[in-house]
Amino acid sequence: MFTIDDLADRLGGYLPPDEIQQVKRAFYYAEQAHDGQRRRSGEPYVTHPLAVANILANMHMDHQSLMAAMLHDVIEDTGVSKKALEAQFGKPVAELVDGVSKLTQITFEDKAVAQAENFQKMVLAMSRDIRVIIVKLADRLHNMRTLGALRPDKKRRIARETLEIYARIAGRLGINTIRVELEDLSFQAIHPMRAERIKRAVGNARGHRRSAMREIQQSLQKSLDEDELNGTVIGRQKHLLSIYKKMRDQRKPFAEIMDVFGFRIIAEDVASCYRILGVVHNLYKPVPGRFKDYIAIPKANGYQSLHTTLFGFRGMPIEVQIRTREMEAMANNGIAAHWLYKAGQTTHPIAEGSHARARAWVKGLLEMQRHAGDSLEFIEHVKNDLFPDDIYVFTPKGDIMELPQGATVIDFAYTVHTDIGNNCIACRIDRHLAPLSTRLESGQTLEIITAPGARPNLAWLNFVTTAKARSAIRHALKYQQQTEAVMLGRRLLNKALAPYDTSLEELDESVIQRAFKELDVTSEESLLESLGLGNRMTHVVARRLVDAAHGDSYEHPAVGDGNKAVMISGSEGMVINFARCCHPLPGDPVVGHISIGKGLVVHRAECKNVVDKNDPDKLFALEWSDTIDEDFPVALRIEIESRRGLVAELAGLVTDADANIERIGIEERDARLSSVNLTLSVKGRVHLARIIKRIRNLPNVGKITRLAN
Repeated sequence: MFTIDDLADRLGGYLPPDEIQQVKRAFYYAEQAHDGQRRRSGEPYVTHPLAVANILANMHMDHQSLMAAMLHDVIEDTGVSKKALEAQFGKPVAELVDGVSKLTQITFEDKAVAQAENFQKMVLAMSRDIRVIIVKLADRLHNMRTLGALRPDKKRRIARETLEIYARIAGRLGINTIRVELEDLSFQAIHPMRAERIKRAVGNARGHRRSAMREIQQSLQKSLDEDELNGTVIGRQKHLLSIYKKMRDQRKPFAEIMDVFGFRIIAEDVASCYRILGVVHNLYKPVPGRFKDYIAIPKANGYQSLHTTLFGFRGMPIEVQIRTREMEAMANNGIAAHWLYKAGQTTHPIAEGSHARARAWVKGLLEMQRHAGDSLEFIEHVKNDLFPDDIYVFTPKGDIMELPQGATVIDFAYTVHTDIGNNCIACRIDRHLAPLSTRLESGQTLEIITAPGARPNLAWLNFVTTAKARSAIRHALKYQQQTEAVMLGRRLLNKALAPYDTSLEELDESVIQRAFKELDVTSEESLLESLGLGNRMTHVVARRLVDAAHGDSYEHPAVGDGNKAVMISGSEGMVINFARCCHPLPGDPVVGHISIGKGLVVHRAECKNVVDKNDPDKLFALEWSDTIDEDFPVALRIEIESRRGLVAELAGLVTDADANIERIGIEERDARLSSVNLTLSVKGRVHLARIIKRIRNLPNVGKITRLAN
């Protein structure tokens, strides 16, 4: 059984004696705190924190991380407080322990909410000290190694959480050894029979292919030696989940998966990596499109290596990775390599760069957290952010930006800066204008064109892929709707106060505060927002304000007195919507209908879909502003004689009249006549009349109808 003395002997290789003594003191404290507690397996509970510390020792983590590993369950599972830990072991250790601890004082409605809230708490702790997540990953790894004592349903739940979040985080931070083991252990817990069969198949294949693998390894090593290149060739095996995904995605049996085994070549320096690449490409033909240079363009987690696939011996494809010793350490330990080099009192640019990138990633998580509506939305954003496949694109200045596969122009804009994303109106890809929804490819150069008054579009959510873009768009739209609802609410309330010969601006602050108390609202802004969204009746709020000013005995004028129309300009945004049933245009007589949660919906006065026509509290008289400069949709039906080139003729006529066709459809009435359904974008009734007049001048035009309802 592994003991604290065994751990102390291992730590002697890189920690000074006084720090080892502090780690031992933390162990004895944890042993006392967990006295009497046992794991499901029956072992004393303290064996778990000792094992977690041992995992961190493999990564050469610092003594404070090891002390936190020893104490990480003390706050959660015993009566010891954070304050007591701080007094005993100092603030940094207490903060690390608190960051890893779950929220046990709060009762959550279900496990999903509890998981999301605990993860959110951990992200906040990570922002203060990135070591929190490394301790948590080591904790999760040991829990996964000892899942055997749990119920099958609990095993699967923990394994799915590990696969969706913690394995991806380990990959995102470049800690490949932990990622691979977490993935395989999760796979074995979720699909035990599949994992066992693949494991047996790999063992059998190793025997069948041993001679071929040995021959390839020897030929690679011989080629390096002949060219006097110092490189060590190591055979490697793909892990279980990777093989399973390949079988599932390619729909192939195990026997047809040829690249189960690969090779890694460890070189002396970067220049040697590229020379070795030339040697292996000279020995075996490379597979086109399967070469990746992660040395020139490292992954976001700091991973660097050359990847190539070759047509090998007997037609067997060979995957080869070429990297330096430092890159190998980074690939295995990722961000933990920062402490590995620190422990040796040296700094290494790869490790330092990885640490800086990890902190930037955590900063991005915090930004997403601020924008997310709740913890469940936040954790969904995080899952989306952890997809592994990446592309690399360039800014006009030549800076490299990493994005997930399938990312669009909008994703790129938000990756550069949130304000650039919010104000984005157009884009140039390799100096050519392109739609904002364009899917990006590696190597492209992007230039974003912005405008000060531009705002995000709701339709962007249909095609963006990055969590940062999605959360920022939702946040901006929510803020935009809130601002517009407040403005509309103010206009509607002042209209309702007009019969009383007053306005919101003229009322005393004390009157407003008294009315707010009666209406159970906290601020003027929240009240106006609920009025603008149609969640409160304006006449009720107006009466309360007047009663607060004049007393309950005040004689109210009849509703509708002083009925002044609300002016609309078409550019109010998300809280004034134009009905699709009747397509109102500037110049049409219109009314506004308050719809709960949506705001004001504008209909033509004669529209059959306007409900509550006799309810003046839900209907508002509206007038069009004289300064409208927007396009509005309108639907027409044209009965016309069928002939070749009719659509082109109509399109040319509409374009000449400075309008756009949004939709066109033709139905044959009989052998001679057709009905053309046309949706246009026009400036108003006068503009529409001019277009209809031009259409009437076409030969054999029958009836032209403006569609409604």
